[in-house]
Amino acid sequence: MTLDETIDASDCPTASGMPMLGLGTWQNTDPAQCAKSVQTALELGYRHVDTAQAYGNEEAVGEGIDRSSVDRESVFLATKIWTENLAPEDVKTTARESLDRLGVEYVDLLYVHWPAGAYDPKTTLPAFESLVDDDVTRRIGVSNFLADQLEAAVDRCDVPIFANQVELHPRLQQPDLRETCERLDVEIVAYSPLARGDVFDEPVLQEIATDRGVSPAQVSLAWLRDAGITAIPKATSEDHIADNWGSLDLELDDATIDRIADVDRGERVVDPDFGPWNQ
Repeated sequence: MTLDETIDASDCPTASGMPMLGLGTWQNTDPAQCAKSVQTALELGYRHVDTAQAYGNEEAVGEGIDRSSVDRESVFLATKIWTENLAPEDVKTTARESLDRLGVEYVDLLYVHWPAGAYDPKTTLPAFESLVDDDVTRRIGVSNFLADQLEAAVDRCDVPIFANQVELHPRLQQPDLRETCERLDVEIVAYSPLARGDVFDEPVLQEIATDRGVSPAQVSLAWLRDAGITAIPKATSEDHIADNWGSLDLELDDATIDRIADVDRGERVVDPDFGPWNQ
């Protein structure tokens, strides 16, 4: 698929107003490349872009949105507050600084990036709620939260926790966390949904891809979509951006879903020392 074969955004499945396939921008740190990737994705049909303070590319993401032919109001834009900025006043100040860098008046979703550093549910979450009241963000979310941390956040907040962004892919399927999110009515957003390229080396996914005439990336993304999970794969080239978008045309039958279930190895590709599973 190329830019000449653009799919209308209405063809992209959505969950609670969030497009289920987005563009991730982690490690897309070259400003010109990042802006071009965002512009390319939007003009191909993407309507969900994910960034973070820690990525150092909010300005480039905003530039890509501005350069594209897509209105800002049509883009579901998410960013994240970094761990050192999670004290209440820092949350409020740096969120507005993110808006300035992005060149927008609001974001659609604002995440707690990690339950680490200055994070304290008693003080951090009320600050996030105030940003909804102040129209800085339309939704609040959390990222990298374990089931018990998510439970505590939902219990404390009057504003709904919209999403939990976590690493999730066929090699790390996280069934218990998915069950908790479903019970709490919290969307799951999968980062590193291609396991930073490891899905291309997975024999089961290779076999399915060959049988269907698609890429292992498309199989992974279609599996996530079938499970009701939003995916935000990073891609920089037009070919990779288009290949990921092509996953929207792929449907997997129950037998294929069962085969992919056996791929789960509980393997993380993002595993910092401060990750809550390491505490």
